[in-house]
Amino acid sequence: MPLSDIQDRIAKACDEAGRTADSVTLIAVSKVQPDARVEAVLEQGHRCFGENRVQEAAGKWPGFRERFDGIDLHLIGPLQTNKARQAFDLFEAIHSVDRPKLAKTIARLAQEEGHCPDLFIQVNTGEEEQKAGVLPADADDFIAECRRMDLPVAGLMCIPPVEEEPSLHFALLGKIAQRNGLTGLSMGMSGDFERAIALGATHVRVGSAIFGERAYD
Repeated sequence: MPLSDIQDRIAKACDEAGRTADSVTLIAVSKVQPDARVEAVLEQGHRCFGENRVQEAAGKWPGFRERFDGIDLHLIGPLQTNKARQAFDLFEAIHSVDRPKLAKTIARLAQEEGHCPDLFIQVNTGEEEQKAGVLPADADDFIAECRRMDLPVAGLMCIPPVEEEPSLHFALLGKIAQRNGLTGLSMGMSGDFERAIALGATHVRVGSAIFGERAYD
């Protein structure tokens, strides 16, 4: 589906929700996508992209940044503490802050580097054992802990269970954000971003609907 179609759908969903189109940031999820597909989207003027792995981003984006200005790169996958310093150099935002050890590492690096990417705390709204993220019951305390470390917490992120209605999880994330005074909501993907926008998403992560299906090795 062309990028313009996704942008039109976002604008329509915003209009139906009584919001302006510029209240939602489209993160084009370029993980495991061939460079030619990514370049085609860059050529259309889009600049906000999402990657799942630090190593893949390190091999892909420095070259693109030499050719295209204004790239805004977001890490939307898990971050190992030993890759955190590298992530500081690559990403403008990290959407997967999910545990105290990682938060403490980021806080230390922020002091050393004098800057920090915007941070989204990942909440495991479905309480799935195999999935990263702080549990909903622990989210308030973890948000407070991050704030005590002067971390720039921009909002929350979730990935709903595939077999459940995502709107329930989007609504839960919104409630946690609201009671903690957070405005950023990173939620919604190719199959459900319109429902996420209706429930307040500020960042939607759309990959296959823009680039086509991924070819994993």
